[in-house]
Amino acid sequence: MLPEKESWKELCRRPEIARNDLENVVRGIINSVKSETDNAVYFFSGKFDGVSSGNLKVTSEEIQESDRQIPQELKNAIKVAKKNIENFHSAQLITEPVIETFKGVRCWRKSVAIEKVGLYVPGGSAPLFSTLLMLGIPAKLAGCNEIIVCTPPGKDGKVNPLILYTAKLIGITEIFKAGGAQAIAAMAYGTESIPNVYKIFGPGNQYVTKAKELVQQDGIAIDLPAGPSEVLVIADNKSNPQFIAADLLSQAEHGPDSQVIMLTDDRELIVKVKSEVDRQVQLLPRKEIALKALENSKLIMLHTMNDCIVFSNLYAPEHLIINTSDASSVANNIRNAGSVFLGNFSCESAGDYASGTNHTLPTNGFAKNFSGVSTESFLKKISFQEISAEGIKNLGPTIELMAEAESLIGHKNAVNVRLNSLENG
Repeated sequence: MLPEKESWKELCRRPEIARNDLENVVRGIINSVKSETDNAVYFFSGKFDGVSSGNLKVTSEEIQESDRQIPQELKNAIKVAKKNIENFHSAQLITEPVIETFKGVRCWRKSVAIEKVGLYVPGGSAPLFSTLLMLGIPAKLAGCNEIIVCTPPGKDGKVNPLILYTAKLIGITEIFKAGGAQAIAAMAYGTESIPNVYKIFGPGNQYVTKAKELVQQDGIAIDLPAGPSEVLVIADNKSNPQFIAADLLSQAEHGPDSQVIMLTDDRELIVKVKSEVDRQVQLLPRKEIALKALENSKLIMLHTMNDCIVFSNLYAPEHLIINTSDASSVANNIRNAGSVFLGNFSCESAGDYASGTNHTLPTNGFAKNFSGVSTESFLKKISFQEISAEGIKNLGPTIELMAEAESLIGHKNAVNVRLNSLENG
């Protein structure tokens, strides 16, 4: 209760799972995939997942078969989510204007899709078909030529039909039965079956996260630094304790290393929320996971609502729920957050599935300097410029003076020969 500001930085620390020489293990997997390619992927899938798949690539028959395995009601729900995500992400496709920076000097930028992208979709304890929606839809909207998906199969050697149906709905057909660090390595460097890509997207466990970090050192781009899921709730005496407890538990059930935090200036609310959390957690099928996450979680009372805002910006949560009577006013002062949810009815689950925003977000405090995945994440910007004869006459002397000041006479000459040419007709 009422921790002093000197202790806030420590309170913002995320939980850590023992690494067990994680980097050496993952580096070994990556090196094996580089040299042994498909054989290494088979080996590590058997070692870590207990799966021996006869063919890494999902067949078109398997994809078509998935359609019959999904209840129509769930199909309809996925289609609603798909439409909302498309609406939100298509609005991000913006054509930038041509700017005349100087008389006769025209400059502009063009958005060009990254040609080859790889999407990692976790499929262990919970097949995250929603992640495929969040990554596949903006990749399609951006116009990426080659989109591949890697996802771990179940013990039967098959990919969950929900993931296959979602891929089919989006229009993705290149799907591979590979998970873990070996899947990241395969997409980074290529194997006989799995093509290499230029940028890798998607969340995963600590092995996947470390693999993304390591392949990035070899020039393979990744979406953003990832880590365990987290939510922070700012609440006041008008907030509904039942809603808040449900929001906290919705993130706690992700994994034992997830973290959930509530900030408030109301002492009584803490008591009510704790009671609700204790009651609701007993009803969850993933109760043991949620209880483990709650060991690393906090209900914090601060002196004022402004203190709550300052703490939240220091923590920089992946998900921020502002459940206060003046949510919009509080939101105006938020500087660091992956995605923000305003008001009594804006549950974080909506952003995870179907409101339209992307749920692939920066964690572990990286919301201070990273954005979540968007359509722009699948694009690169190429700048163009066109300088007319009039433009080089107008701007040329400026360039010459600056080049000479840096002793780069070749740069000056590139301008000078053109100016001389114009003077000589």
